[in-house]
Amino acid sequence: MTNSTTTPIQVKGNWNEQKTKLKAKFSTLTDADLQYEKGKKDEMLNKVQAKLGKTKEELATIISAL
Repeated sequence: MTNSTTTPIQVKGNWNEQKTKLKAKFSTLTDADLQYEKGKKDEMLNKVQAKLGKTKEELATIISAL
């Protein structure tokens, strides 16, 4: 049995507002990086995480602070 400490990233509120804030904070992010498609949230967040060079936990903290 494995114990996973990874917490899913929760996006609260309007994603378009969150996306605008993320792009303002991280100018390297594009609309394509932040394009949300139903059922592909994890894929999008993994792409953002890789582009920013952040861990999943760091990205979760960034998004929750928006």
